[in-house]
Parts: sequence; C-alpha cells; structure tokens
Amino acid sequence: MPHTYASAPRRDASDAHQPQDHDQAELLDLDAKVLAEHLATITAWLPLEAPPRRIADLGCGTGAGTFALLDRYPDAHVTAVDSSTEHLRRLREKACAQGVAERVHPVRADLDDADWPGLGTPDLVWASASMHHMAHPDHALRRIHDVLPPGGLFAVVELAGFPRFLPPDAPEDRPGLEERCHAANDRHHAAHMPHRGADWGPKLTAAGFALDGQRTLEVNIAGSRDEAVAAYALSSLRRMRGSLADALPAEDLAALDRLLDTGGPHSITRRHDLAVRTVRTVWAARRGD
Repeated sequence: MPHTYASAPRRDASDAHQPQDHDQAELLDLDAKVLAEHLATITAWLPLEAPPRRIADLGCGTGAGTFALLDRYPDAHVTAVDSSTEHLRRLREKACAQGVAERVHPVRADLDDADWPGLGTPDLVWASASMHHMAHPDHALRRIHDVLPPGGLFAVVELAGFPRFLPPDAPEDRPGLEERCHAANDRHHAAHMPHRGADWGPKLTAAGFALDGQRTLEVNIAGSRDEAVAAYALSSLRRMRGSLADALPAEDLAALDRLLDTGGPHSITRRHDLAVRTVRTVWAARRGD
C-alpha cells in the first residue's frame, strides 16, 4: 500500500525519472515491511464472496499489495500495473525470489492515459494509495466498474496523510518540527493531489458501484528497537525535505537537516522514541449488475 506514502508520490511514466523512482521504491519497500501486519488485516477483511482467481493491482508500486494478496489467495494470479519501470523491476525480482513469478503479470501503464492495458475480467481490483494520484479518478472509477464482472469487488485503500514518527515535543531544539513539516508539505501538494484524503464512498457510488463496506485502521507501531522503522522514518523525511526548501523557516530546515544527518549526533536513526503513526481507510465496493 503504496503509499504511498508513503505513501507514494505521483508515478511518472518517463524513464528520465528513474533516480526519483529508485528513492520512492526504497520507501515503498520499507512501507511494505513495517506495515505488513496491517496490510494483512485489510486483505483478510475484504468482503469477497469467493476466493478471487484473477486480481488487478492498480498502481502496484514495488508489490506490497500484490504479494499480500498472493499470500492470502494462493490460487490467484495478479496483473500488477504501474507506470514506473523501477517499481516493476523490483516487483519482478521479488516474484522470482518468492517463487511466484508465474502468478504475477507486471504491466507498465499510466492509468491517466486514454488507453488502458488489458486487465481481462478480474474478480478483484485493488488500488492502494494510488487513486489520489490520478488526475481524473472519476474516469478511472467508471473504467474499473466496466472491467469487473457482476459481483466483482473493488478495494480502495487510502491514507489520511503521511506517517508521523516523532513525539510532539521532538526534536528538543525545535519541538513540533514534524507537524510543521507535514503542514508545509500538505500545502505544497494540495494543488497536485487534490483527491488525497477524499471520501471515496460517494465517488464509488457515483461511478455505479454498490458500497459493500468501509473500515478505518489506526496504526501505531512502537519502533524504538526496530531498524526498519528508523530507516522508514529517515527515508520518509528525506523525501519530504525535497519539497520544503522554500516552505519552512531556516531554523526548521536546519533542525530537519540535523535529523537527516546519519553521521551526526542528532540523527533520527539514533533516537529511541520513534513510532509509526498513521491512519488507513479501505472501501470495498461491488459491481451489482
């Protein structure tokens, strides 16, 4: 669940963006590792009438949802769609390493393009932290509705915002820094991702779906002894730093840079009070005709 967050920034179809995609892929891999248990909870909750045999993962990233669904449904095959060559390369490598390459069909495509890839007739369409990146998600919802057979299920997983890692009084020299970073980052992305944080229930019903369930999961994972949580926090804040140069006062930027300096005494990787705090919501919608 890409999230991406990390959730995940906009996936560009151009190979010129591969260095950026590499950094994002690292973040998505950490997101999948740290939040694996919560992702498994979501896949177990899905109100499916029968185990799906054909699944489409739209905006698959490096495969968090793909592999969670393959684990949950051992007879399923997944068409994994993403616009990033780097993400799909990693997904293929993981599929081979896990011995499930024959059950995964990676497809490179930008879901904002007029021509969509052939998805066959999936029993389940999964979109985790990807719908809010689309320029015209209402068009995509109608396309997904038309692809599904009667009774087919569409699962939308979205995050309320990027994860938080630090306590409110941290760091000691600039308390509340992380919240100010998130507020500035939200302002920066508001024009580019207006659908982030949307209520997808009304959008799904407007596209012809019947809403079959909704669940919100609050995530709070203590990470004082977990290297993956520290790496996740570091990668997340590094990625956010790129958009904050002109959005924060110099004192906040300097404090953020101290957190990101892995060789310094104030590095976020040296802290023992980290946690992963976020909220994820899943909507399950069915094509009824």
